[in-house]
Amino acid sequence: MRDYTKIQAWKLADDLTVAIYQATKSFPREELYSLTDQVRRASRSVGANIAEAWQKRRYPASFVSKLADSDGEQAETQHWIDTSLACGFINQPDHDDALERCREIGRMLGSMMAAPEKFCHTPPTDCPPSSVLRRRSSVL
Repeated sequence: MRDYTKIQAWKLADDLTVAIYQATKSFPREELYSLTDQVRRASRSVGANIAEAWQKRRYPASFVSKLADSDGEQAETQHWIDTSLACGFINQPDHDDALERCREIGRMLGSMMAAPEKFCHTPPTDCPPSSVLRRRSSVL
């Protein structure tokens, strides 16, 4: 995989963000800086944390940590979707669709966290170890 945009969980998160933006366009104006902002922010963070995890894949613990952050954001998104239904801002089918998307993303993130070695990599063997690089820079 060349970049994070090829990760299926990121693709689903990106689709979810677009769906959330479309759904929240019809929310009441007085919710612009509260519920609308919260659900949009949480949904955006799901994909953003996957992208950040991808950049940290050299370090499996950091990779898993960012995926856990992403999973937390998808759970928060679920909460705001439930709130949106309870307030009558979205209908049941849109609610159910958005929640299923979140759950699928959560399952994918769980699989990635359980097997980070499938995504993480070590430095190429033709690169000098960091101790050699430190010695070279101290000579300059």
